[in-house]
Amino acid sequence: MPEEMRRIVLASRPEAEAVPDNFRLEEADLPRPAEGEVLVRVTYLSLDPYMRGRMSAAKSYAPPVEIGGTMTGQGVGEVIESRSPRFAPGDRVLGITGWADHACLPAEALRKLDGTLAPELFLGVLGMPGFTGWVGLSEFGRPRQGETLAVAAATGPVGSMVGQLAKRKGLRAVGVAGGPEKSRIARETFGFDACIDHRAFTEAGALSAAIAGAAPDGIDIYFENVGGMVLEAVLPLLNDHGRIPLCGTVAWYSGGADGAQDRLPMLWRTILVRRLAVRGFIIFDHYDRYDAFLEEVAPMVEAGRIAHLEDVADGLESAPEAFVSMLKGGNTGKQLVRVG
Repeated sequence: MPEEMRRIVLASRPEAEAVPDNFRLEEADLPRPAEGEVLVRVTYLSLDPYMRGRMSAAKSYAPPVEIGGTMTGQGVGEVIESRSPRFAPGDRVLGITGWADHACLPAEALRKLDGTLAPELFLGVLGMPGFTGWVGLSEFGRPRQGETLAVAAATGPVGSMVGQLAKRKGLRAVGVAGGPEKSRIARETFGFDACIDHRAFTEAGALSAAIAGAAPDGIDIYFENVGGMVLEAVLPLLNDHGRIPLCGTVAWYSGGADGAQDRLPMLWRTILVRRLAVRGFIIFDHYDRYDAFLEEVAPMVEAGRIAHLEDVADGLESAPEAFVSMLKGGNTGKQLVRVG
């Protein structure tokens, strides 16, 4: 067993966009588990947009990462030492490991993984992102056959799950993605009826017209995970009694409002006159339904009926660059880091 571990800590808070220099790679003594704890060798890390919020000191639904603290995030790995009867060396587990190659965690903070499926799937299609899409669509989108759904970041792990589940429920699925290649993947890999490349447009009106062409009957559900110009483009297309599950606004995570404050009266009026239901949700409030999600979706993933893509960066040291790139749409599919 090694005597040291490596971890990536938050070196400074971003002033606007996150940059690799906001992080620092460090070595530390390998922790030893106390009674009831488990030591895990991390094999894959998950990189997710919400982590940008944890880099800020602003008040939010979760405490920020402290300067000098290990960057937070989920990981999967192998138990190498256990002082809990719930786990044995060799068990594969999921938990909040942080950006590190080893993690020492309470046994109750870990989940033992199904041995027949690749562990990294539980960071993406069968993990928090896929679960977010499933909860948001089923609970707050309330889909009905024949309706039209729109979702941005359509090739990402949340958007692609939303689109595929919508199709299985008999909806028309319209995606919005960044670039012609991602738009092709949305249609050909994930089965969207149409996908619009938002990078082909510089203003919301033209993007709205393109989305309208793909959604001739209007939009009944807009699964919101981006904000920015896409939100402005979709709003005029929403049908009466439309539903907006809201799980993220990545376009504004770096501090810019993209002119949103100037359009707040338009947003509020649209919600009123279209009688829209807007529901913000944080997926960590809904983990009592995670087993139900796995029961429904895991067999479909195993059988190939739910498609998924992973974008894998190699080595713990690659995490900062991969994270910054992801925030700018540089990934295709779920962004992972292969630690070892």
